[in-house]
This record gives sequence, C-alpha cells and structure tokens, in this order.
Amino acid sequence: MKNVQTGKIIDIQRYTVHDGPGIRTEVFLKGCPLRCLWCHSPDSQSLEDEIAWFEIKCIGTDSCGKCLEVCPAGALTKGRRLYSKFEKREIQVIELNRDACNNCGRCALVCWPKALYLTGRDMSLSEIMKIIDRDKLYYRKSGGGVTISGGEPMVQYKFVKALLKQCKARGLHVCLDTCGYAQWDHYREVLEYVDLVLYDLKHMDTLQSRRLTGVPNQLILENARRMAAGGVPMQIRVPIIPGYNDSEENIRATGAFCAGLGPSVSQVQILPYHRLGSAKYERLGKKYLLEDLKPPSQEQMEKCREILESCGLKVITG
Repeated sequence: MKNVQTGKIIDIQRYTVHDGPGIRTEVFLKGCPLRCLWCHSPDSQSLEDEIAWFEIKCIGTDSCGKCLEVCPAGALTKGRRLYSKFEKREIQVIELNRDACNNCGRCALVCWPKALYLTGRDMSLSEIMKIIDRDKLYYRKSGGGVTISGGEPMVQYKFVKALLKQCKARGLHVCLDTCGYAQWDHYREVLEYVDLVLYDLKHMDTLQSRRLTGVPNQLILENARRMAAGGVPMQIRVPIIPGYNDSEENIRATGAFCAGLGPSVSQVQILPYHRLGSAKYERLGKKYLLEDLKPPSQEQMEKCREILESCGLKVITG
C-alpha cells in the first residue's frame, strides 16, 4: 500500500445482496493473513500483484504473441498446441514459467483477451467513491450500503479507515467483513465508522484452526469478545466444511461461544462449502487441496442449524 489514499483492490461489485442488508456495493481488498484450505479467493491472499493465466481465453501466439515480446524476465515462451473452442481452430498457447516471472504485469497490459491478467490493482479513494456514489438511490430505497471485504480488509486498515470515513460522511450504512485476525488497536481505529461487522468463525479449537487456516484462533476469539463487550453489532458467519469443522462438538462449541457474546450478535449465518473458486488456483499455478471434497448435504446443513438454534441463536443459511 503506497499511502492511506491508495488501496490494493481485487474487485468492486455493485448490486450485491449477500453481505449485509439491502442492495450494496462491495469492495474487495487484497491481502489476508489466513490460508484457509477451502479459500475460494486465492487471488486475494497475497498483498502483492500476481499474474493469473486463463488459458481458455488465449487466442494463440500465431494471432497475437504480444506478451512474448514485452516480458522482461523471459518467463513466457511458446507452449503446446491445442484446439480452441473460442477460435474454433488449433492454436499454440503460451507457457508461463512462474519461477522466472516477476509479476511486473507488462504481459497483462498487452493481452486484450485478458488471458493474462493481474489479480490486483491500485485504486484511489476518489476512484472508489465515484463507483460507490453511483448507487446511492439503491442504498436508500433498499436499506443497503457499502461492504468492505477481502481477502482480509484489516491488512490495509489505514486505507479502510479512510474509506469508511468517506462513506460515513455521506451517511452510508457500512459493513466490515473480517476474519478477526488483526490487532485490536487497528480494529479500534475503524469500528467507530462501522454499522455492522460480519465476523467469520472457522473452528473453535486452536490447534485445528492452525491446521485448517494457518493461524491459531485465540486472537480471533478475543477480538470477537471485545467487539461484543463494546456493543458492536455483529453477524457471525460460519463456513460448513464437511469433515473439517462440521462435527457436533465443534458446532456446539461455536453456538455456545456465539450465545456468550450476548445481544451484539443479531444472527449466525452458516455458509455451505462450495468449489466455485477452484479454477482460480489453476490460473495462479497453485494446487487446490480440497478438490475431491463435496459440498454438505441439506441434511448436514439442517443438523448444524438445529444445534446452533438449540443455543438460543437466530440462524440463517447461505
């Protein structure tokens, strides 16, 4: 991050309805301290730009090949020949040597089909607010607003604070979608500008948390307690990953913890595992470790719901 006026952004989506009330604009920031096995946004994990390679969009080196000419590291060469469904002919695609690639992005600039693209971009506060301002009427009519997500937005907390101040100056409802793994002093700086925190809980056992997400959960649980004690409105979100965190013991422990947070928690949302992000791993040259895992059944989701409701919680699915 260059300064508090510039953030590293993965995407901005308008008219979203799943991450907070009403119709919203959602800003996805790059960078995350967790490495969840089931992560559906591997392109959001690193704070640095990364080159992604979407082979199916390549039109072939015979028709283009501009990326080969501009790569300063010699990371791109002519690769295999294959039949392109889009071009309806055999083409020769490029081959990307990731060990040699320095992610400079020059290839992405000349790749008009977007077969090569950078996973992040720098955006200024003013650029983002221009996009947010387009839909103020929808926010007012639907009770919506702006959601700041990631990655983990607190990785860029100074930029997040500046962005939230701009949103609140316009009277917009703001949600912060966070995994809870950040310094409390950083949360304290941004929470005064937040109307609702969407708070992720992955696993209640700290050893399992480290195994599944790469980090222990003590800080995550303590930050949730601090937010609740301070009266911060929260919605807890629990991904249901079959065989990893859906045991009755873990769901009951999750329910007891959420119930113990008191009235700050308006509801608990359980989110069924899906594989929609698996293709992103291939584009980044990474292996998706849960490629054989199936989503939970309706019966599995209902069982988790019943356990959480037995703890006195309001529960929604999806």
